Amino acid sequence: MADPTVRPMSSADAERVLAIYQAGLDAGDASFETAAPGWAAFDTAKLVDHRFVAVDTDDTVLGWIAVSPTSTRAVYAGVVEHSVYVDPAAQGRGVARLLLAALIASTEAAGIWTIQSGVFPENAASLTLHRRAGFRVIGTRERVGRHHGRWRDVVLLERRSPVVT
Repeated sequence: MADPTVRPMSSADAERVLAIYQAGLDAGDASFETAAPGWAAFDTAKLVDHRFVAVDTDDTVLGWIAVSPTSTRAVYAGVVEHSVYVDPAAQGRGVARLLLAALIASTEAAGIWTIQSGVFPENAASLTLHRRAGFRVIGTRERVGRHHGRWRDVVLLERRSPVVT
């Protein structure tokens, strides 16, 4: 099996991207959301220059990563929040690591100095991935929201760019 490659996400990837998103939501430890949005809402919310898909040799989308601005205020123009999702059948192949590396490269090239994310503490694989990519834990928001009828904590992570100052 060949290693996956990363390329920019396009609207042609919409069906697979949203299916992978929904699979992650259905697993229960990815997000407070329970249903993936339609493509128009997804497309509007994510910054075009910083969304990627990992693909197999036949161009099958295995996972995706994208960012949203954290604020419309100019002072936060260099801060984004990201999401990364991998098809359950492709987990363990380094897909998320490749996607995160591509995202870090694109955001740093664009002058973005902070990438942040919120992860459920039960999502050990995501926490390990982020720690290995240079993210640090900022803190835990305890009982910040209800998910499937129970209160959930969220671990806040950030990666400050060492090259964007």
